[in-house]
This record gives sequence, C-alpha cells and structure tokens, in this order.
Amino acid sequence: MRIKLPHTPYIAHKIAIDLFNSGFVTLISGIEAVAKVTDEILAKDVQRERALEERVNELLESKEDEMEQMQIDRKSMFWLIKKKLAPEFGVMLSYEDRFSNVAHVVLDRLLNDSLVNFSVSENRVKNIIYNSINNYLKIYEQIEDEVLEKIENYKRKLIPGTDEYDLVYEKMYQDELRKRGML
Repeated sequence: MRIKLPHTPYIAHKIAIDLFNSGFVTLISGIEAVAKVTDEILAKDVQRERALEERVNELLESKEDEMEQMQIDRKSMFWLIKKKLAPEFGVMLSYEDRFSNVAHVVLDRLLNDSLVNFSVSENRVKNIIYNSINNYLKIYEQIEDEVLEKIENYKRKLIPGTDEYDLVYEKMYQDELRKRGML
C-alpha cells in the first residue's frame, strides 16, 4: 500500500512512539526529534514517487495520439514506463522492499544524528520501524471510515472540501490516532 504525503507525520509519530515503547531503544532527544527526522525521510520518499509519476504522465501525454491509434491501454503503459524509470528516480516499486529500505534509511539517520541508542541488533530496531509503517497503513483506512461515519452523524451537515469540514476531519482523525496510541 502506498504512503500519502499527509500521512507521513502520523507514520513518523507512530515510529517514534513504537521505538520509545519497545523497551530497548532510548530516544536521546525525545519523540519529537525522532518523528521530525523520520517525517523528512518519509516525505522525500513520497515526493520521489510523485516526481516519477509526473514524468510518466508527461511522457504519456506527449504520446497520447499514438497510443490511441495503436489502442494501447494507458494504465498498462503507465506501469511499464514507471517500472522502467523507477531506478532513475530512486523509487522501489515493491512496497515491501521500499518500506524495508526506508526503515534502513531512518535507522541510519537516527544513529548518525545521535537520536537513538539501543543494545540489540540493528535489524531488530529496523523491524520496529518497518512494522510501524506496515501497521499504520493497515489501519488508516479503518480510521478514515470511522471518522467519515462520525462526520455523517455530526450535528451540522458539513460540506466536504470546506475549511470547516477539513478542520473537523483532521481533529477527529487525530483523536482516533490518539485512541490507538499512534499519536
């Protein structure tokens, strides 16, 4: 499953909290410092994939007439081009490999910046980071559904896309994350 840019701060906090709660990782500068560094790394990863997809769309748009003439499926062509250009943009298309790599980058950065200390293998700490990403992605849709249901039953009818709707949605989303110990 893909990480979306608005979710990177939440995933970063989950990683920091999970590291803190692990019992064998010491956060030298606290949860916020770890979350900040982690968010930067996650955001850069998401932005690399966005840049890749923008480039793929540019290429497809430039060849739109030819593709239509040859009756080539745009979606299939999108994935073929994305797969070919992914190494050039530093994007791993396998989410399992990608999250493992992100976990490794996060751990390296946390160690280089002297933000964590631990007495177990690096692999064990990397697994916490990887599992934090995976677990967040598994339940965020569930959280979104719960928030949307609450908004539907809200006293006033809120219009999606308005500032008020966005504020209420964000507050309820964060409340659900807090309930689950993810924020």
